[in-house]
Amino acid sequence: MSFLSYSVQKRLFAIAEGIPPLSQIINRWAINRVVNRARSRPHPLSTVHDYVSWRGLTDRRWSGRHLPPKVRKNPPEVTDLLGLFERRDGKQRICPKSTCLFPAFAQYLTDGFLRTETDGLHPDGEDPATHLRRNTSNHEIDMCTLYGRTYAQTLALRLKSETAGERGRLRSQQIKGEEYPPYLYRDGQVDPDFAVLDPPLGQTGITEGQRDALFAVGGDRVNSVPQVAMLNTLFLREHNRLCGEIEAAHPDWDDTRVFETARNTVIVLFIKIVVEDYINHISPLPFTLRADPAVAWNAPWNKPIWITAEFSLLYRWHALIPDQMKWGGQWHPVHTTFRNNALLTGEGLLQAFINVSATPAAELGPRNTAHALLGVEAASIKQDRACHLASFSDYCDYLGQRRPSDWTKISTDPEVAAELAKHYTHPREVDFHVGLFCEDRVPNSPLPNLVLLFVALDAFSQAMTNPLLSRHVFKPATFSAPGWRAIQRTQTLRDVVDRNVDGGAGDAFIAMTRADWVPE
Repeated sequence: MSFLSYSVQKRLFAIAEGIPPLSQIINRWAINRVVNRARSRPHPLSTVHDYVSWRGLTDRRWSGRHLPPKVRKNPPEVTDLLGLFERRDGKQRICPKSTCLFPAFAQYLTDGFLRTETDGLHPDGEDPATHLRRNTSNHEIDMCTLYGRTYAQTLALRLKSETAGERGRLRSQQIKGEEYPPYLYRDGQVDPDFAVLDPPLGQTGITEGQRDALFAVGGDRVNSVPQVAMLNTLFLREHNRLCGEIEAAHPDWDDTRVFETARNTVIVLFIKIVVEDYINHISPLPFTLRADPAVAWNAPWNKPIWITAEFSLLYRWHALIPDQMKWGGQWHPVHTTFRNNALLTGEGLLQAFINVSATPAAELGPRNTAHALLGVEAASIKQDRACHLASFSDYCDYLGQRRPSDWTKISTDPEVAAELAKHYTHPREVDFHVGLFCEDRVPNSPLPNLVLLFVALDAFSQAMTNPLLSRHVFKPATFSAPGWRAIQRTQTLRDVVDRNVDGGAGDAFIAMTRADWVPE
């Protein structure tokens, strides 16, 4: 149908979506087409060994691999490659499709399972780069950013009350009449109630006021920027709102059952948003994808999740972040917003969503990274090599794409192509991470081609295989009548915002896709 314009295709598929059996067939075909591009799990190798071993097949502290390791001889110096990422004239390119709600959600989503081990945890005598091949992930979309990574952390975040009107709730506080997570610090020290939580990353150099405004949350990265704390606050409110409805419908249920039922519901709500809001935003397809659990029930790719080293690297989307963010009616240089939750609590949740949705994201691609973030790009290339990942060309072939035969097959920008040719002897030698972000952006998507294919592949093969969506679990009894109703009524983040701010969201624009976006 490529001979038809995008708008015509969109209208045709809109008609098909009005016919449920046909819509289900199209949805199933589209999802299977994406996931079947690659080999189904379990992958034979992980980053623990370069050969098949029992430890490599079972120890999920080590990241999985899509392709076998490949050590390239004499690769270009990492510092020499940074010119492919740094802006030439200092001017940031803006994405024609995405608002800043898109990268905020992407960060919140991936912070839950892309958890490369922090430097400094390796024992004496171990290669210091080993931590780049290990992780601290649960390998599930489990909302650990909200509920904690371990059972002990979950218990610390719960209110744990059998009092009527409090059962099942997560701990929270009121600030200016709105509900937020509790603060992590009390009197300058970590509150003993929250000592079991993972310490927030990046506390070095923050002010006393910033420290005291850090939230006690499940994820160590939730406090990184206020737009991520905003999303966690939204799902905290949704959990506690659901607890009220579930407790009212089942007054005989104890605190734990109300909590677990609300948790089941929030995880599935989140997965629906991943597919029906987030994936539909990045998709260039002219039809709407649906989170139909039945698609995976008999699929050969319905296997336990194991996060791969490749997936961790392809989500380095720092170039999406604009140089300034609007909070409190003023534009703030983005570095001043780091670990600054006062911007969120001063704004209020609804206005925060409105502002983030009104701010265009930057464009993901070559030569659009701010100078201050080039260190992150360098670290990503080093991690690529520490994991001995295959070349960008090898991964193109793995996902059914043609290997680039010349530099212009990676980037149509002649300056980027020339820069690649300057550092590599052949297109087949380009590092995976470098090639990912030198490719052209796909029309009608905010992502370059191979990034888009990998994100869609892993999103469906990980989201749709969640245990809560399995054939014998995905039924009303698992979620209660209020929970099941909320699942059916949720497609976008805006749906959840509308339920959790005073008076609803009204006519506020809250979306990942810009209001002024025009299909290419």
